Amino acid sequence: MMNNKQILLINDMPGYGKVATAAMLPILSYYGHSVYNLPTALVSNTLDYGKFNILDTTDYIKGVFPVWKELGFRFDTIATGFIVSEQQARIVADYCREQAAMGTTIYVDPIMGDEGKLYNGVNDAAIRAMREMVSVAQLTYPNYTEACYLTDSKYKEEGVSLDEANNLVDNLRRLGAHSVLITSIKVDGQTSVVGFDADENIRFCLPYTEIPVHFPGTGDMFSAILIGHLLNDEKLKDSTMSAIDDLYRLIKKNKDNADKNKGIPIENYLGML
Repeated sequence: MMNNKQILLINDMPGYGKVATAAMLPILSYYGHSVYNLPTALVSNTLDYGKFNILDTTDYIKGVFPVWKELGFRFDTIATGFIVSEQQARIVADYCREQAAMGTTIYVDPIMGDEGKLYNGVNDAAIRAMREMVSVAQLTYPNYTEACYLTDSKYKEEGVSLDEANNLVDNLRRLGAHSVLITSIKVDGQTSVVGFDADENIRFCLPYTEIPVHFPGTGDMFSAILIGHLLNDEKLKDSTMSAIDDLYRLIKKNKDNADKNKGIPIENYLGML
């Protein structure tokens, strides 16, 4: 289907549930790429169960990068997700900056919160850390909540106008990101993805229909599908539309699952992508 790329996922790894690395790795492997991973944390299960255990792997990461440099490991693409702390963000951002200088494409999903609120344990230091991650991004794709926290903007539950959405995109670009998407943003009353493609110099707003059901990990699946299309040399707008459409079909197919907290069992549905 496409050229094989060397992809590094820097994200948390759940023991139980299809989120983060466990959701992205099967998709990008199915697309024909060589996928490697560096866990930012080991998480017992998806947080939706209410109880969980998390192991911060910052000390492990500190030991990994020197080994990889010595062995000469290189990646075409790095995709980052959940970052545990400001210290971890600095280490990961420095590595991404070095790799980007050698031609690696950096995708940053600044995972911090949703529905106007930060996730448990995310504080001001974590927000500053994510701004640092965004500064090295070829493409960043926060949701509306994360975009507001990153740019110190007021979250409006009722949504925003297209001008306000575009302004938010511009403020994210001022943090250093090359191209930007904002997902799950209500624009003129319609849930949408808004974006700016710096390579094409175009803005776009893509409205979509929400299915009223919650699965953890759908953002990670969106991210993996999006990256898969971008690595196939498709334009950002078209890749975003493909990711929206595929995710809609995945959620629709699984909306009656008994235990939604474990996420969508993606391996069973790779043929739909």
